[in-house]
Order: sequence, then structure tokens, then C-alpha cells
Amino acid sequence: MRVRKISAIALVAVAACLSLTACEDSDSATSATSPAASAPTVASAPAAPAAAGDKTSAKPSVAPKKSGVKCTDQINYAEDGRSNAEINSIGETTGTCPAPQHDDPAPAGTPKKPGVKCTDQVNYAGDSRPNAEINSIGETTGTCPAPQHDDPAPAGTPKKPGVKCTDQVNYAGDSRSNAEINSIGETTGTCPPVGH
Repeated sequence: MRVRKISAIALVAVAACLSLTACEDSDSATSATSPAASAPTVASAPAAPAAAGDKTSAKPSVAPKKSGVKCTDQINYAEDGRSNAEINSIGETTGTCPAPQHDDPAPAGTPKKPGVKCTDQVNYAGDSRPNAEINSIGETTGTCPAPQHDDPAPAGTPKKPGVKCTDQVNYAGDSRSNAEINSIGETTGTCPPVGH
């Protein structure tokens, strides 16, 4: 479903770019008067962003490029993954500075197969979440979440507030000093198991 949404968005954006480019060419003094002569210009202008391979490059532009000013000097592209040269090239080619892109991190997990529950597709042994929660995430996002292997609870006894571990647990026979044992309890919140 995500692919369909991206495809539809890309189609709309390309159409918008084509219409913007067509309007700009008709206003310029050097444009051809016949529609056939101007068609290659319209078709080739949006190809630069699409050739870059960015999934979000088909976003509509945000500002007309100012004459003699680079797009990167005109708009903040700080979190845009594209190079300044690519951004400025788009601005020079189209006459419009592209919208800044913020790459969405790829979802962690496995693409969900249609008609297959995530719990039947991925091994979730050791994952403490219920199957219903895991499958719901897969249905909602289209991606089966990565298995979560909860870290085992630290060995030992939970430390009681205000009580030293050596006053809480019998450490007779443990070779460590009381200070070391109590320090572990203060640091971790758990009194360590008795060592021999």
C-alpha cells in the first residue's frame, strides 16, 4: 500500500512540475511558439530530480530561483540528503528551487507479505509482545516489526531504597568486600547474587 501512495504522490508531483515548467517556458522570450517545439523542454526538465533516485524528489518546488543566487543560498537545505550541486542544478534547470527533503528512516523490520500474519512470517520467539500487537503493527505499517528480545532481568535481588545490599541479603561466603557489593546495588538498583 505504501508503494501505491508514493507512486500516486510522485505522479501528482510530476504533473505539477510539468505544468510549472510549461508556464515558465511560455513566459520566456526564447520559447518556441509551436507546441511541438516546446514539448521536449517540458518533458526533459523534471527528469533531473527523478534521475537522482530520491523517493521524495518529486515534491513540488517551494520558491522561484532568484537570478544569480544559488538555491542553497536561498533556502535552508541543512537536513536534505542531496548534494548542494544537485540542488543547485535542479534550480538552474527548472528555474525553481526544490523543496527541502527530509529522508524518513526506513522502518525496521520485514515487508509484510499480503495475507500472511507477521507472526507466521517472522520468528518472534523470545519477543514479549502479544501476537495481536505484532500483527497489528504489520497490518498498520505494511512492515513486520523487528523481533524484540528483552534483556533478561539482572540477576540478583531488587535493592530496597535506603537499605544496603549487605543488610538486605546474606553475603556470607562472598569474596567481595561489602563496599563493592553495596556499590553494585547503588549503581544498578539490584543487589548482586551471592558469589563464592
